[in-house]
Amino acid sequence: MSFDAIVIGAGHNGLVAAAVLAKSGRKVALLESQAIAGGAAKTVEFHPGFRVSHVAHIVNRLHSDVIRELDLKRHGLTLGAGESPTVLLSETADPLVLRGAYGEMIDGQLAEGELKAWLTLRTQLFKHASVLKRIFDRAPPPLAKPGLSDGWHLARTGLALRLLGKAEMREFLRMILMCVDDVANEHLSDDRLKGLLAIDATLGIHLGSRSPTSLLGLCFRLLGEVDGQAGGQNFPLGGMGSVITAMESSCRAAGVDIQTGKRVNKVIIEKSRAVGVLLSDGTLLHAPIIMSGINPATTMLDLVGPQNLDTGFVRAVRSIRMKGDASKLHLALKGIPHFRGLEVADAGGRMIIAPSSRYVDNSFNPSKYGELPVAPAMEITLPSIADPAMAPDGRCTLSAIIQHTPYDLKQGWDSGRAMLLETSLDLLERHA
Repeated sequence: MSFDAIVIGAGHNGLVAAAVLAKSGRKVALLESQAIAGGAAKTVEFHPGFRVSHVAHIVNRLHSDVIRELDLKRHGLTLGAGESPTVLLSETADPLVLRGAYGEMIDGQLAEGELKAWLTLRTQLFKHASVLKRIFDRAPPPLAKPGLSDGWHLARTGLALRLLGKAEMREFLRMILMCVDDVANEHLSDDRLKGLLAIDATLGIHLGSRSPTSLLGLCFRLLGEVDGQAGGQNFPLGGMGSVITAMESSCRAAGVDIQTGKRVNKVIIEKSRAVGVLLSDGTLLHAPIIMSGINPATTMLDLVGPQNLDTGFVRAVRSIRMKGDASKLHLALKGIPHFRGLEVADAGGRMIIAPSSRYVDNSFNPSKYGELPVAPAMEITLPSIADPAMAPDGRCTLSAIIQHTPYDLKQGWDSGRAMLLETSLDLLERHA
């Protein structure tokens, strides 16, 4: 069977790519090895009646162009009402509650002058993210023969940096490759705000707050948007799976042939060009365009094969740093947990356990040696508060990302899983 384009992997990236290709008039096949689409953005029932977003649980990078191009709202996407707060938890004091897009307002006790220092730093970080956004919003130029438009785009990016002003441009060039800990300590005195910057810069990444370039992770978060709101975050009704359902609907409306349960075994190469794929059931599909939304090392080394690639390129792919550092905890609770000094409505946002930047770095250090953190940093959500359909009446779901838990655990996950669960429950119980 022949197509104009084949997309491997029906995660959110694959779904968007397939929809855009199909809307341009191409005949597109979207292949997914799992039984359902979604990748890390599925909604799952982990206990009878209790539903959660499987891995990713907050929308903070759903570009308005994607919503508009795929017409996601017409296809059923329903974002939560208003901006979800971020709550910085403490064992010894009432929490800080950040409202608006990444803390435009803060409720809670702060030292004199700290709110002003936070807002000044926040403004500066958004300016820096806006410069990077010009790069991220455009496809990379062809390295062999960049065109005039690529040069023009680079010039415009340089102009945007220059228009920040001489002092701000110098700050951008000075700060952009710094560690987030140094930046936080330069501008802030409140450890809770420093801890927030540290966890948001490193969440899901094999970096600590003292790691060089860790500030880039925070800028990447801030260049994201939700429905046009830079730095925003939202909990879609129905969990992250509802985003995927809307994307699937858009794909099918555009004519995409979505095939689930179809594992690609090999990308067919003829005369140094990809011309199709071989599925695990022996089916051959042909297309002049093959796109992959799965792991780049898997794509290049397993599906394309080193024999079809330049030696230097193979070495570069094998050197890609992609150590994941996060685990996911789902709990079915008999009721809504009470967090000190926190209203139930605010518990429907995201809650952070990262009382300082040093805490985040101490959480990271054991993972460098394949060990579990003694006190992990955590991002916690109670999805059934914002969307009661995620739990039975009167019950509550808790879903948390536990940071700095190495994928390749030295002691092995047979015993490590129980140890991590005990550590995580103990940490939660000290806050709720």
